Amino acid sequence: MTKVLVTGSAGFIGGYLVEELLGRGHEVVGLDDYSKYGKVAHAYDDHPRFRFVEGDARDPRLVGELLEGCDHFIAGAAMIGGISYFHTYAYDLLATNERIMASSCDAAIAAHRDGRLQKVTYISSSMVYESTDRWPSKEGDEKAVPPPRSSYGFQKLAVEYYARAAWDQYQLPYTIVRPFNCVGVGEGRALGNAEVLSGNVKLAMSHVVPDLVQKVLKGQDPLHVLGSGEQVRHYTYGGDLARGIVTAMEHEAARNEDFNLSTAQSTTVLELAELIWRKVKGAEVPFRHVSDEPFAHDVAMRVPDVTKARDVLGFTAGTTLDDMLDEVIPWITRAVAEGRL
Repeated sequence: MTKVLVTGSAGFIGGYLVEELLGRGHEVVGLDDYSKYGKVAHAYDDHPRFRFVEGDARDPRLVGELLEGCDHFIAGAAMIGGISYFHTYAYDLLATNERIMASSCDAAIAAHRDGRLQKVTYISSSMVYESTDRWPSKEGDEKAVPPPRSSYGFQKLAVEYYARAAWDQYQLPYTIVRPFNCVGVGEGRALGNAEVLSGNVKLAMSHVVPDLVQKVLKGQDPLHVLGSGEQVRHYTYGGDLARGIVTAMEHEAARNEDFNLSTAQSTTVLELAELIWRKVKGAEVPFRHVSDEPFAHDVAMRVPDVTKARDVLGFTAGTTLDDMLDEVIPWITRAVAEGRL
């Protein structure tokens, strides 16, 4: 039986990841400090092949202990959130995530040298392409275009440098995966004292879908949209991303390679907002919106080339945005009713 350590296992993508790993028969150790949302419960918490440890991924001794006997390590722990989150916590995010990466790599290098660890799968981000001028963005473009302007994008690019440097010096095998705009259940209100308002609604400091849905549910009319709403994104289902990440972890051809994991479908923020509006309010209520002042680092286009993941891994993300929202909107509706958003 293959044993996998997942750091950030209680996070948004982490929840989907653990479920996918267990579904494929792996034994899973999850590490998280509950710093993003607080304590959360999952259906697999009592699964016989799952063990959860509450702790800090910045502690190399703890990570090293948990890697004992592990075949794989999915390094997912990070301070992460939507655009309001990484602007509000620009320094904390950079400093925290750098410490997490150094700790993770220190522990993994030792576990590969002294134990049975085969590879580390690093979760990067589409934000490595923040400054690109070429679309669709393909693997390798992140080295050819200017570096990201935001501290979050810059740090995610640093994750990839950690991966390659650990291979160059210590021959620690790696795979890099870049999720694009994850959509799914499990995002609550981010912990912290900072508050960001969008019109009359306090943002959850998460990603765009839960923030838009909660604003519509709370009766905001006209709906406040960040910037013009013409920003292009590729909204990808969390279950699809987890399938892609685990496939990359398992696949022999993914060794020392990097992959964009995304739907191939482009959607503007305004198209997303109107779709959410219609699903919540119905077709008879006119869609009205106003534009909020955009943040400094709001990328106009984030469009991936998904050819490599399809051809090498056999991975495609096929869940439609319509189906994603049919799952997510009821979850967010309950979260709003219970005061979690």
